[in-house]
Amino acid sequence: MARFSYVRMKYLFFSWLVVFVGSWIIYVQYSTYTELCRGKDCKKIICDKYKTGVIDGPACNSLCVTETLYFGKCLSTKPSNQMYLGIWGNLPGVVKCQMEQALHLDFGTELEPRKEIVLFDKPTRGTTVQKFKEMVYSLFKAKLGDQGNLSELVNLILTVADGDKDGQVSLGEAKSTWALLQLNEFLLMVILQDKEHTPKLMGFCGDLYVMESVEYTSLYGISLPWIIELFIPSGFRRSMDQLFTPSWPRKAKIAIGLLEFVEDVFHGPYGNFLMCDISAKNLGYNDKYDLKMVDMRKIVPETNLKELIKDRHCESDLDCVYGTDCRTTCDQSTMKCTSEVIQPNLAKACQLLKDYLLRGAPTEIREELEKQLYSCIALKVTANQMEMEHSLILNNLKTLLWKKISYTNDS
Repeated sequence: MARFSYVRMKYLFFSWLVVFVGSWIIYVQYSTYTELCRGKDCKKIICDKYKTGVIDGPACNSLCVTETLYFGKCLSTKPSNQMYLGIWGNLPGVVKCQMEQALHLDFGTELEPRKEIVLFDKPTRGTTVQKFKEMVYSLFKAKLGDQGNLSELVNLILTVADGDKDGQVSLGEAKSTWALLQLNEFLLMVILQDKEHTPKLMGFCGDLYVMESVEYTSLYGISLPWIIELFIPSGFRRSMDQLFTPSWPRKAKIAIGLLEFVEDVFHGPYGNFLMCDISAKNLGYNDKYDLKMVDMRKIVPETNLKELIKDRHCESDLDCVYGTDCRTTCDQSTMKCTSEVIQPNLAKACQLLKDYLLRGAPTEIREELEKQLYSCIALKVTANQMEMEHSLILNNLKTLLWKKISYTNDS
């Protein structure tokens, strides 16, 4: 009997311990979810502004009046950047909304600060269309540098700002547009609106915007319930992700799409943009295996980044990083970050594609593919004739992949 009581007590103790630990994990995860996913708060802020006439835009009525714009699954990774799968009428989309941001510009936060107390304060009542155009032009000059064709971009923005297409930009539409132009992703969507790999802008209200949905929202991997994710080691998770990828010809087509997107942002029509977080979770593809960008918030104008980083105090090179992939060096004589980013976009893209493409690559091209990928990864911004090498390596990679898949059904 004593032995039985001991075993029973031991069993009860461990059962209680499992329940306690499980409950604690669920509580922590729920608390994290409620902090990350604040779609109701975001909608309330936006709709309050809309109903008081402060802002306007093509998505406002659907969001705040008819309620035909729904927030679905939460994809947010930060409380300040709300991201949801959504439905607008019968069309799927991705809804993004900005919550409060840090008050200071530094590399521990964002390049896009948002303070609730000054949100939607510009332009003020009485501002003419010409004055608004001058404001937008000055903003672009600060962000993109002194490009010769900024006036064309300003006119393009005014076309986007006219959400109801009545030929005029109302004050509410102008306030919404000005808030959105502080966001690099919105600006890039407008600049690259005709490019295949950039998601299309569906509409906006204030600094909430809806963009085209992407069927597959990660370059590879499998979506698992969060409770299972907790118990999978990161190393095993990476290996497992590589198993859940499309067939090799389809991976090659997706990779070509990424190389084409790198071309789009490398010395594009309005200057160079730097890809500061090239990770699988920011890239997706559609049912035809065409690459689509899922998250472009860490793709920033080169001019803007250089201006912000050049006077940053540093102790080592580790202090001179924005996102995960935009790195400069620390000048030990001045203890300031230098302004030149070390790795070009193409080298970072090839680093991501290396394991993705080499796994399952056809034997006859594997050696040449590996050689080209490593040459690509070795690219440096400071190298002589970098632009020529950049173009040569990019074209060689695309040609190698296209030759192999151009006559397959998967392509």
